[in-house]
Amino acid sequence: MKTATLRLAAVLALSALPFAAFAQDEEGSPFSWSIDATSDYVFRGASQTDEGPALQAGFTWTASSGFYAGAWGSNVDFGDGGPDVELDTFIGYNTDLGDEFVNLDVMLNRYNYLGGNGSDLAFNELYTTLTFGGTVGLTATYTNDVWASGEDGWYFGASTSFGLPADFTLDLNVGKSLFDSSVARDYTDWGVSISKAWGNFSAKLGYVGTDNDGTVNFGELANDRVVLTLSYGM
Repeated sequence: MKTATLRLAAVLALSALPFAAFAQDEEGSPFSWSIDATSDYVFRGASQTDEGPALQAGFTWTASSGFYAGAWGSNVDFGDGGPDVELDTFIGYNTDLGDEFVNLDVMLNRYNYLGGNGSDLAFNELYTTLTFGGTVGLTATYTNDVWASGEDGWYFGASTSFGLPADFTLDLNVGKSLFDSSVARDYTDWGVSISKAWGNFSAKLGYVGTDNDGTVNFGELANDRVVLTLSYGM
């Protein structure tokens, strides 16, 4: 189960959501897109592809007013009879607050699943992200139908990024998922990654995992793991 934000919240978005939308330059095109190949599609610490690789693509339109809309897709593997594709559709609003040190992003994401019993798994989630100085992000999400269970679910995340020599970037993130006790145990996920961009191409090597409650919820799918992601986008 997964998401998108604008560049302002890219670090946190990549840890809390499965996809990231890229804001256009002031004089640039309102359209942006990305194609990713990853060794494992991990969302909030748990593999969505049964620990296998994934191909992903996203497309976003952003208005000069700050409103945006788009879609993002990936293959998934939830076992026999499960869906084969996740297709997220989203709308949102992004704006700077005050002296532009603080950025606000509010987004409604629809998780859609195609194939198998996918039509039974769709649900909505509302995201609110505050980014400070372009490097520290705080996100809170809410859904009244987490994993199409009919129950409430919350997610609280924090992230930060640091520039390293040779134009590498170090990203750190941690998040907490909260559920009704009938759905799953509350659990913590975390990640640390190093990335580098060459023009429109980028590569990221991360190490991600969950606490023991995450392992209870998802079994081996929540084990600590290394994830390599290669991306190309404009």
